[in-house]
Amino acid sequence: MAIWLVKAKPRTEKLVELRKLLDSGKIASMRPFGFALDHGIRNAKINTEDKFAYWEEEDYCYPPLAQERAAVLDEYFTALSVIEDVKEKGRAWEKLEGFPSI
Repeated sequence: MAIWLVKAKPRTEKLVELRKLLDSGKIASMRPFGFALDHGIRNAKINTEDKFAYWEEEDYCYPPLAQERAAVLDEYFTALSVIEDVKEKGRAWEKLEGFPSI
């Protein structure tokens, strides 16, 4: 398992749709990654300078986030990249302190 710091450009025209999907519980119910993905997106932070969203994501597959991209991420984000493996839960969130919520 890896804990990634993720960076992606939100598709602003789809954020309302993404919020509805989150609120419906559909993302959280996806297996095996739903709970972690739901938590990451709900708590994502936005860098007001580069307009990218950042979040911590727990992932078990290779390439990183392959299942999550196919199911959700590529629909609501562009330019998605995995920045670094932060090794333990909470480390990426620490790096994002001070950024506003998406």
